[in-house]
Amino acid sequence: MIILDGGLGRQLKAMGAPFRQPEWSALALMDGPEFVRAAHDAFIESGATIITTNSYAVVPFHIGEDLFRDQAGALLDLAGQLARDAADAAPHPVQVAAGVPPMFGSYQPDKFDAGRATEMIGLFRQKLDPYADFFMAETHSSIAEAICFLAVFADCDKPVWLSLTLEDANPVAGTPQLRSGEPLTDLLAAIDEAPPSAVLFNCSQPEVMDDAIRTVVTHFAGKVMPPLVGVLANAFPLIEKTYSGANATLHDLRGDITPSSYADYAVKWAASGADIIGGCCGISPDHLREVKTRLIG
Repeated sequence: MIILDGGLGRQLKAMGAPFRQPEWSALALMDGPEFVRAAHDAFIESGATIITTNSYAVVPFHIGEDLFRDQAGALLDLAGQLARDAADAAPHPVQVAAGVPPMFGSYQPDKFDAGRATEMIGLFRQKLDPYADFFMAETHSSIAEAICFLAVFADCDKPVWLSLTLEDANPVAGTPQLRSGEPLTDLLAAIDEAPPSAVLFNCSQPEVMDDAIRTVVTHFAGKVMPPLVGVLANAFPLIEKTYSGANATLHDLRGDITPSSYADYAVKWAASGADIIGGCCGISPDHLREVKTRLIG
């Protein structure tokens, strides 16, 4: 079992780092990078063997077009260096996942522009490569987003992980869908000939993850080298179809997603075939410490 880190943005907020909308976690890179390093250290201390670069909000959707044009490269360099330094100083082996977010905002597949996304994702690849052990898409919502990401990394000599966000407001039991409404099975068919090293599900309710895990395991059953399967659920309340975008509000977190209850989910996910468990928004070092205790000891 591989333990990934949790939600960096909410962890930064909990630690008192510079944090607000619309900059989200990018504000700490600009005004308090020491908090970013401390957040990485906290997840490592909880047992994480992979930490993710604080690069999720280094996109125009969060920092604006002008800052993206003038500072994105430097901010990505800093995000990569902070994660690399934390991993190299860890008391146990830790790898760095270079996080590649949705280029046009979370949960908004209708805003996707493949032409511009290819260029922007290329910048993430260029700037984060010196620090990364592998690259990981985060919160991709549609088949088009996923295929674009994988195309940019088609010739990459490092492992590539694809993490998808699922429809969780009105899920259909046994038929998991991306937030675009497209069936997960259609995405898996599209990547069947050249799958990434891992397929994960992030920033969705814990309740919808098990069906997705089972769907991936079933699809790739019999393959010589099936992708690893991972889960990074969030602690958000349900995001309804009227959701107007990640910058519109700062959601409260579910009080029922305690470290113990999250570990209960993790045990179920592991039994269904998950190889990687971490967390997304609201999943803290305390949650992952309990997961590690329950699954690894």
